[in-house]
Amino acid sequence: MARWLILAGLALVVVGLVLHHAPWLLSWFGRLPGDIRIEGDKGNVFIPITSMVIVSLVLSVILNLFNR
Repeated sequence: MARWLILAGLALVVVGLVLHHAPWLLSWFGRLPGDIRIEGDKGNVFIPITSMVIVSLVLSVILNLFNR
């Protein structure tokens, strides 16, 4: 369990560094076809369907590679 927490922490650090130093690398995320964005006068709604499907697929592949 400790090893997984360390790896998750390192992954978060890497993502944080990328977002801080090179934000244009991930600017496409959240703007994919299939992500629903509703903007109105009283508020905004954002439903990232396609983005979350991609995150789910990537995490499934990574976890399956580590578990073998």
